[in-house]
Amino acid sequence: MTEETAFRDGPLTGLRVLDMSRILAGPTAAQLLGDLGADVIKIERPGKGDDTRGWGPPFVKDAAGNDTRESAYYLCANRNKRSVAVDMATEAGAALLADIAAGSDVLIENFKVGDLARRGLDYASLSARNPGLVYCSITGFGQTGPYAKRAGYDFLIQGMGGIMSVTGDAEGQPTKVGVGITDVMTGMYAVVSILSALRVRDATGKGQHVDLGLLDVQISWLINQGLDYLTAGTTPVRRGNAHPTVVPYETFPAADGWFIIAIGNDGQFARFAEAAGRPELAADERFRTNPARVVHHDALIPLMHEITKTKPMGEWMAILEAAGVPCGPVNDIPAAIDDPHALGRGSRVKQAHPVAGKGYVETLGNPAKLSATPVTYRRPPPMVGEHTAEVLAELGFDEAALRAKGALG
Repeated sequence: MTEETAFRDGPLTGLRVLDMSRILAGPTAAQLLGDLGADVIKIERPGKGDDTRGWGPPFVKDAAGNDTRESAYYLCANRNKRSVAVDMATEAGAALLADIAAGSDVLIENFKVGDLARRGLDYASLSARNPGLVYCSITGFGQTGPYAKRAGYDFLIQGMGGIMSVTGDAEGQPTKVGVGITDVMTGMYAVVSILSALRVRDATGKGQHVDLGLLDVQISWLINQGLDYLTAGTTPVRRGNAHPTVVPYETFPAADGWFIIAIGNDGQFARFAEAAGRPELAADERFRTNPARVVHHDALIPLMHEITKTKPMGEWMAILEAAGVPCGPVNDIPAAIDDPHALGRGSRVKQAHPVAGKGYVETLGNPAKLSATPVTYRRPPPMVGEHTAEVLAELGFDEAALRAKGALG
């Protein structure tokens, strides 16, 4: 293998990942590994497939304008995978998965604690055959502790994990983040953990069990808000778009809508005051330093509102950018994805798809930019069981015999 072909699909070319997960956290991790070049084999229930295939509308439209079975939700986390339909509830299906795992580098699963042990698909059973296997379990509460056997979902964990208590207007109800952020962050931590375990495996020959709980992840990324509590013993509260320790750092009304001013230091605040025609604000002892502005937030922000309401957003953007004051619009999703800068950085990815009436589907681009081994977009999100025959033949299994045993549904 030449140097040019060794990593033709990305830095993880040659790595085999058995993706036995569904919904979002596990599939997000597996998709990222696939984007980086790994061969990801997605195991799905015959006929039905991943739960998120039914989470719509919207669904991909066929050439006649009718809904297909491919939901937008499913598309978001399943590209660069091959789908194999296996009925793991059967003895033959479970045995097939154990055989595939024996030749895999990584396994990702998000079943309830203990479910896979009953089928001989737990880490202890599979690592006995494949000592180098990196086995990643993703659950709501982890493999140990009093809540281990509970089911966990992103929304539930956002509530239990504290993020909703600091999200939303001060006088409103606790609010979840607008996407399944705990699932996504768990997927990210899973990839970091898997790659770390692979480095150890490559050095020692030994794999390991990676145990990720959504609640652990959620609490870990409370970051500065969590440290406010640990440091000062105070309970952080909802502040709308305001920042608890940096002021001014929030949304402001222009004459024609809302925009963001994100001032991170005293020099930027002085430049704002000068550009706004109110240099005396930066000299005011209540506002001269960031700690003072935090204390006197409720006095400063109404004054700034009166100033920013006098001009339209476009004018403020030009004035503040020229002055070196961080500012920006509050985009809706189309404006964000189709921003010229975002498009230039690959925000939209088109991939040919067999049932899409347009001939292709679009997914969101991977943000990682590797200079020597870039991510690749080799496969669109697969249909249920689309690659069953291909993968089984490639791995040396007898498809007809497996079907006769009921392993494939």
